[in-house]
Amino acid sequence: MIEKLSQVDRKSELAEAFNYSLNRWESLCRYTQDGRLSIDNNIAERSVRGVGVGRKNYLFFGSDSGGERAAIIYSLIESCKLNHIDPQRYLHYVLERIADHPVNRIEELLPWNVAASVQTVIPEAA
Repeated sequence: MIEKLSQVDRKSELAEAFNYSLNRWESLCRYTQDGRLSIDNNIAERSVRGVGVGRKNYLFFGSDSGGERAAIIYSLIESCKLNHIDPQRYLHYVLERIADHPVNRIEELLPWNVAASVQTVIPEAA
């Protein structure tokens, strides 16, 4: 690629493709040496898809505090998924207990702390 790059117009699409590959050469080599690595970021893209789908709805939160609350909910839902917890079951579990739970121990109700107590099966559609 380095040799051919000197033979093509610097502004051509082929030169752009060569430069793109050469600028990421270390990562490309790492990908070819480790079979666990994915060549694209589709897994990450799918994990934030729900946030992207609702993007236009965010205009209607009404205030900065509404947006902050939505961010908290999204964070909890994604934390549930990372801990293999069905988010709906987690919320049900927490809402049943939160009224009697000491406020200074609220971290005990975070997803990673209750994973063993909540059924840890995520529906396939999640």
